Amino acid sequence: MGMRENALERAACFAQSDCFDGETRREAQEIARDEERLLACFGSELAFGTGGLRGILGVGTARMNRYVVARATQGLADYLRSTGGHSVAIAYDSRLCSKEFAQTAAGVLAGNGLTAHVYDRLMPTPMLSFAVRELSCDAGIVVTASHNPAQYNGYKVYGSDGCQITEEAAAAITARIQAVAYGQAQVMEEEQARALGLWQDIPQTVFDAFVERTLSRRVNPGVTAPLELVYTPLHGTGLEPVRAVLDRMAGVHRIEVEAQCVPDGHFPTCPKPNPELREALSLGLALAQEKGADLLVATDPDSDRVGVAVRRGDGSYSVLTGNEVGLLLMQHILRARRDNGTLPERPVVVKTIVTSDLAFAIAADYSAEVRECLTGFKYIGEIIGRLEAAGEAERYVFGFEESCGYLAGTHVRDKDGVMACMLVAEMAQTAAAQGRTLADELDALYARYGCMENRLLNFDIAGAVPMETMRAVMERLRKSPVETLAGSAVSTSKDYAQGIEGLPVSDVLSFATADGKKALVRPSGTEPKVKVYLSAQAASHEAAGEALDAMEREWRARIAQEEAHA
Repeated sequence: MGMRENALERAACFAQSDCFDGETRREAQEIARDEERLLACFGSELAFGTGGLRGILGVGTARMNRYVVARATQGLADYLRSTGGHSVAIAYDSRLCSKEFAQTAAGVLAGNGLTAHVYDRLMPTPMLSFAVRELSCDAGIVVTASHNPAQYNGYKVYGSDGCQITEEAAAAITARIQAVAYGQAQVMEEEQARALGLWQDIPQTVFDAFVERTLSRRVNPGVTAPLELVYTPLHGTGLEPVRAVLDRMAGVHRIEVEAQCVPDGHFPTCPKPNPELREALSLGLALAQEKGADLLVATDPDSDRVGVAVRRGDGSYSVLTGNEVGLLLMQHILRARRDNGTLPERPVVVKTIVTSDLAFAIAADYSAEVRECLTGFKYIGEIIGRLEAAGEAERYVFGFEESCGYLAGTHVRDKDGVMACMLVAEMAQTAAAQGRTLADELDALYARYGCMENRLLNFDIAGAVPMETMRAVMERLRKSPVETLAGSAVSTSKDYAQGIEGLPVSDVLSFATADGKKALVRPSGTEPKVKVYLSAQAASHEAAGEALDAMEREWRARIAQEEAHA
């Protein structure tokens, strides 16, 4: 059966079955009459993987809606029952339909005899990871699409260790999901589920414990230098926990971007609520300029990522990259823990393969080991788990990725924007106590370890079935070897699909030159886009930037060519 015939069959199911509400049935009928919408909404199914589900909101098997959520949760419930699981923690962010999807998931779990522990208000992703472990749950669900635009939502699943699920668990759950027909999940109403104890609110004590554990990860808690800090949650979940933590830090004066403190899934003041983007920080930067603040920190909608801007001597503000913040935090934590005598003998720092290689030079100064992993914080969490299993959890001191994700400590097994806000503030206070700024600290870091510039290129892939086109682009790149980067011969090529360097198989290509130029290419796991990570080392930032410009031109031409032929 072809794609169109499959799409028509799926649309007919949504349009005709009494399992679906009237509005869904009517819209499915309309979609079936429009060829382009038919293929976009029913031409495929949202793929479930280690990152769960993510897609555009709407009717259809390729869209995020309560029937897709219910089916996924039924598959998860079947998997958990087969493995002896009993309970699941659930959190949700401020996005459109997030609360509804969380309630749908809780109803399905209860309908299958599993206990759903649900936060009674929106909470960040790291607090879901924490709750799974704190409540000894067998799994966790967080409804979020992270920093995607407003039309997206998603559904991530966590294991009992608080990490996003492994490839093996994802495959087993996927098999269970595929055995469930849309509209056929077993659902229990909330009132009955609560009466039976199968739907419970996560108590305030879990929130309080999270705040205390976060504060325990400070490495220079005695610093009290005055700090003017602007904070924005970008209409998301960060406000309550970030307030709770920053308000316990002596010397920190918090100034909030009031217009962005109201949770709103439409993201009216920042259509792309990604703290990596300067435009998402525009209101915060304006307020920082007005107040003469030392620092701006911003968390994304589910508060697992943090964007940072620092004030320079001339009064302007520099938005730091995720690599720069990660390297500064790494140095701050290693240096402070060495100075206060809490650095373990064989400290471990973890970074992803697309994150700055300057980490190796910094680590060498502190006799620290750098472990690399694939892109995705779940892999950092897995390394923490392996250290824990070996009785060496204390060796882990910091993990980070270039996309503004950071984690110190092991009570959370995902990137933690709440903790990162605290550590960035502490780092700025530590510098201020010495008459310096974070801009000074960054300049000194580059002076000591060398200049390196990094750049991420995102190539949105179009078409009725864009995820298929994206995969075809990657295959064409794999068959067309890259020989030069900005005029330098490629000396090392790696295809992580071959399972190299002891890492899991992954659809990633890497090209590097002997003079410090590097390009890594991978498809997004959640959106139809190809990502190209560029880096260049040089004698100056200007020279490194010029190399990046040349590499960007090359890759824009290359991706356009491969997409045209995919």
